[in-house]
Amino acid sequence: MFMGEYSHSVDAKGRIIIPAKYREELGEKFVITKGMDGCLFVLPEEAFRELTDQLKALPLSVKDSRTLVRHFSGAAAEGELDKQGRVLVPAKLREHAGLDKDVVLVGVLDKIEVWSRERWESAGDDANMDVIEAHLSELGLSI
Repeated sequence: MFMGEYSHSVDAKGRIIIPAKYREELGEKFVITKGMDGCLFVLPEEAFRELTDQLKALPLSVKDSRTLVRHFSGAAAEGELDKQGRVLVPAKLREHAGLDKDVVLVGVLDKIEVWSRERWESAGDDANMDVIEAHLSELGLSI
């Protein structure tokens, strides 16, 4: 399980350091793709396979299904760590997430989210947590 928040930067070649605490769980090969809310998702191969299984089950006759499949699979790239624990993030994905210099990596259970520092700081949902909790409790989540 991934958890915690780490700050790093993108180097001149478009690489970011994956925190040591994440590396073992992530594995040698993993997937980087567009995430939600303007971030990137970094998923172990197994977690990406589970996601794609769910995407395959969506009805392709529904436009939103096709859009979601394209969002996650069309942008997906294989990731591999170098000896210093860095991964090259493809230019298209860096552009999508606005990754220029400072980045924040956030462990979110089965995946890592990669955010530009600016987007991460402006995404703060803490002010809305009461509303979010109330909505999710209607869906059966009990905190």
